[in-house]
Amino acid sequence: MTEATLNVDQHEVSKFEELAHRWWDPHSEFKPLHDINPLRLDFVDRRVGLSGKQVLDVGCGGGILAESMAVRGARVTGIDMGEAPLSVAKLHLLESGAEVDYQRTTAEAFAAANPGRFDVVTCMEMLEHVPDPASVVEACARLVRPGGHLFFSTLNRNPKSFLFAIVGAEYVLNMLPRGTHDYAKFIRPSELESWTRAADLELKELAGMTYNPLFRNYSLGHDLSVNYLAHCIRP
Repeated sequence: MTEATLNVDQHEVSKFEELAHRWWDPHSEFKPLHDINPLRLDFVDRRVGLSGKQVLDVGCGGGILAESMAVRGARVTGIDMGEAPLSVAKLHLLESGAEVDYQRTTAEAFAAANPGRFDVVTCMEMLEHVPDPASVVEACARLVRPGGHLFFSTLNRNPKSFLFAIVGAEYVLNMLPRGTHDYAKFIRPSELESWTRAADLELKELAGMTYNPLFRNYSLGHDLSVNYLAHCIRP
């Protein structure tokens, strides 16, 4: 796979490169990631039991989820195409003492070299930032062993998600930098389900993640209209 054919949007990578030094500041632009991380972590851990599992975090960024899974006892590898976020992730290991193997590569290239290697693959808040999300889903399916688990999270595409995730989060509440998300790249659950089915995965569960601006907290439930999580198994 040549540089020209990589499933990477360099503009998207650059956005996160510029902010990488603030990745672990819970009061920075990455506050939403810090706030939702306990929900994501528990969603995964309760379904697979992370301790002792071989886990891959695709699109790991600065390592918030990857490192927290390692603290739960998983043997974690994190991959991303952003050099600056990966550098920040590696530096944070020196502070935390956690162990994560961080590598700069794409899901597709890593799957070609490591088919069926992992018990669990997570890919959170990444699919809406790549040119071909179906290709990432297919690569994740190749990376997990038969009987293994996969977790995806992304943003639904509808008027409510535009209002909440872009107008509200980026322009009204200033929770995220303007331009963080491109509404056209949001993914309906039906689209994600079709990609998982094409990759021979079994979709086990969908859960919604909602934000309460009054109490400034997130919760998991059945409302898939904005943010949602998916749990799949490779038969």
